[in-house]
Amino acid sequence: MAQKKPFVLRLDPEVLKAMEKWASDEFRSTNGQLEWLIAKALKESGRLKK
Repeated sequence: MAQKKPFVLRLDPEVLKAMEKWASDEFRSTNGQLEWLIAKALKESGRLKK
């Protein structure tokens, strides 16, 4: 597995609050939820191999 690369992400406070709630509802960290969501979108758009 490739090593993860950290980077800064700026979000609107309301968006961040909604992401934190969603992550909590699914028993994930906010970072884990963002990774899952991005990977899902990339797979569904055909930009990342499944």
